[in-house]
Amino acid sequence: MHVDHLLRLDRLDLSLVWGEQALLDQEIGGVTATDLEDPARFLQPGEIVLSGLVWWSREDGRGKADRFVSALREAGAVALLAGEETHGEVPRELADACRGHRIALLGVPAHTTFRAVTEAVYLRQWGELSRRPTGHYALPENVRDDLGRALENGASAGELLDRAFAHLGTPACHLLTGSGRTVARTAGAPALPARRAAALPHGVRGTTLRVEADDTAFDAWHLHLPDEVRVPPRVLQEIAELLSRHRRRHDRREAARRRTHTELMGLVGAAYPDANAVQRALAASGLPETGPYAVVVASVDPAEDGADAGAALTEALRHLPSSAVAFAVAGRPGGEAMAVVAAADDRRRAGARTDAGAAAKSEAAGSAADVSPGAEPLDVRAELAAVWPLLHACRPGAALHAGVSEPARAPADLGVAAGQARHALAAARTSHPGGAHVSGVADLSGLELLLAGIPDDVRGVYRETVLGPLLRAGRTSNDVLLETLEVFLAHNCSWARTAAALHLHVNTVHYRIQRVESLTGRDLSRLDHKLDLRAALLCR
Repeated sequence: MHVDHLLRLDRLDLSLVWGEQALLDQEIGGVTATDLEDPARFLQPGEIVLSGLVWWSREDGRGKADRFVSALREAGAVALLAGEETHGEVPRELADACRGHRIALLGVPAHTTFRAVTEAVYLRQWGELSRRPTGHYALPENVRDDLGRALENGASAGELLDRAFAHLGTPACHLLTGSGRTVARTAGAPALPARRAAALPHGVRGTTLRVEADDTAFDAWHLHLPDEVRVPPRVLQEIAELLSRHRRRHDRREAARRRTHTELMGLVGAAYPDANAVQRALAASGLPETGPYAVVVASVDPAEDGADAGAALTEALRHLPSSAVAFAVAGRPGGEAMAVVAAADDRRRAGARTDAGAAAKSEAAGSAADVSPGAEPLDVRAELAAVWPLLHACRPGAALHAGVSEPARAPADLGVAAGQARHALAAARTSHPGGAHVSGVADLSGLELLLAGIPDDVRGVYRETVLGPLLRAGRTSNDVLLETLEVFLAHNCSWARTAAALHLHVNTVHYRIQRVESLTGRDLSRLDHKLDLRAALLCR
């Protein structure tokens, strides 16, 4: 493990105060925590040093800092991790000393414990060691053999967890996604609400290990143990690797399923879908022959990978009650993803389960649920809106949007539902351009949101037809007329309020509006013509 790796661990939230790349590329051999003014005799070459800076004070601060860092340099330390809690920041004198002695300096925020840093280093070191060719394993041979057989026989993640930890007394352990969905948990682990579980992989309490797989920020798996559980790092690493193998097998099976999902979305998204072909594709995707259905379209911007929108939408739908929901998801052109959700709100009859068994059942995306024909539709828009902030927290810098259709009762209605979902997605992007939002058709409560879903080329033709010569480039007078028209409509066609807003005489406003009417052929005393011009302005 190199010094630079610590900076990349989001859960530690370390900051680089000073350090050249060559220093950050140094390998970490160990960790020592100290607050002695002269720690040299306790240090080993290659270690990083954790210090709360209790030894430092502003009186002779430069001298104390120089002596401390000099001792680190002589002992062969590779970096100093300075706690910010004692002094509220990393002193500038310490940064100067590290620069002079060429010791990388990292800041440790008050909310990050030194224990979390130490565990991160040693877990990584054990992980790297376990991947080297060796005949030594931390798990007992009989446990490894049992787990290998269970994996080959298709055991669920929950069953693998219980078997892996059985020889340790089956301590509490959760397998979580970044958005707080419990994939599996050991028998002694309590059920966790999604909001609380989402904070655990990024917190400083307990031990969290990432399960390596071909995943995204939205569907990554994290093995989490609480503070009171003590498991050797090598054992955790071997269990994480077992789960990684399980995840890869699961993903390979899902890749085959996605081909049928892609065919279904292609049919649903077509201008004139073939009802019989849609019926066959629904059956091939494991969805019921009758509704109610909902269509969801989602987007992630910027997308780090073409699968981002599909991963985000799949993860969000997996949060929904598995006893009431079956779904299929596939990517669409333009980086979007579409889902057909068969959602019947018969949870009281079926008994929606939130325990580990239900989590294991929902581990496979789009697994068919027992949806009763004719049951009342689940409010998919409300359910997704509840978990959407948890998805957004996985990629806070991304714009994450989704549109949900009205319930479709039959396969023949899915094409109309797809159009509704796309329209709702455009409204979500318009109303919350830089954040995260889920919109339904019922949210189209204003003219701007209604127009958002109209294709750009149609909007352009309408804009040119209605505004005509007011849009000609290079005409300053036309820009003035457009501005006056916008303000006039915004002030409910009040001559006095428009004049006050533009700092003009009322007669000037009258003249400009007359010019607008003359050029566009519209009469602003008529409501329908006012709406025409307002809609055209919104289409710009």
